[in-house]
Amino acid sequence: MPDPLISLNRAELTLPSDAGPVEILRGIDLDVNIGETVGIVGPSGSGKTSLLMIIAGLERATAGEVTMNGVGYGNLSEDALAKMRGENIGIVFQDFHLIPNMTALENVALPLELADVPDPFKRAGEALDEVGLSHRHTHYPGQLSGGEQQRVALARALGPKPTLILADEPTGNLDGDTGEKIMDLMFSVHARHGTTLILVTHEDRLAARCARRVAMADGGIVNDVQQSQAAD
Repeated sequence: MPDPLISLNRAELTLPSDAGPVEILRGIDLDVNIGETVGIVGPSGSGKTSLLMIIAGLERATAGEVTMNGVGYGNLSEDALAKMRGENIGIVFQDFHLIPNMTALENVALPLELADVPDPFKRAGEALDEVGLSHRHTHYPGQLSGGEQQRVALARALGPKPTLILADEPTGNLDGDTGEKIMDLMFSVHARHGTTLILVTHEDRLAARCARRVAMADGGIVNDVQQSQAAD
């Protein structure tokens, strides 16, 4: 049986505060296989976003182990970890994090340029076309609707052709209909490319679209179930 794409073994995250150390994540054990769709749910403050951050390598686990394709994050320098993240992981945030004075095409191409990807603008254009923005390459974020800005953010995540997409409340700043279209698009991308998708959401109906549902509370996983009738 192949190794999981992502594996967390007793992973913990403790951060300093004025009142002393705060335990954010407590002994997380989690394996995610290639091609899985995983919905992570739980109340605010349960650790959902922090879990995504240590999977992405944007936060270092303070104890335990996080690995991707069998490579432990703790063994990597910051540069090596950033390189691995850039080549393998696409991240979609609730806030779009687009650069306002750059066009949609430039926003998508920038991380590709920084990663020395060949033909970054060609790759960026293809990613924008895939998310239905072939007519918006030269538009600036301020000229785009919220849904279009989130599509640009998704295109930016897809640009490196990642094996893993991490989405943190990707519909949180969108109205219901627009959010539904964004999720349709994300699951369509997953279906076409077999990309692994880990989705943090407070909406049960979105988590229900994933093949697996992981529930968190107080910095730990309290339930992890396969969902027999995940939506297409």
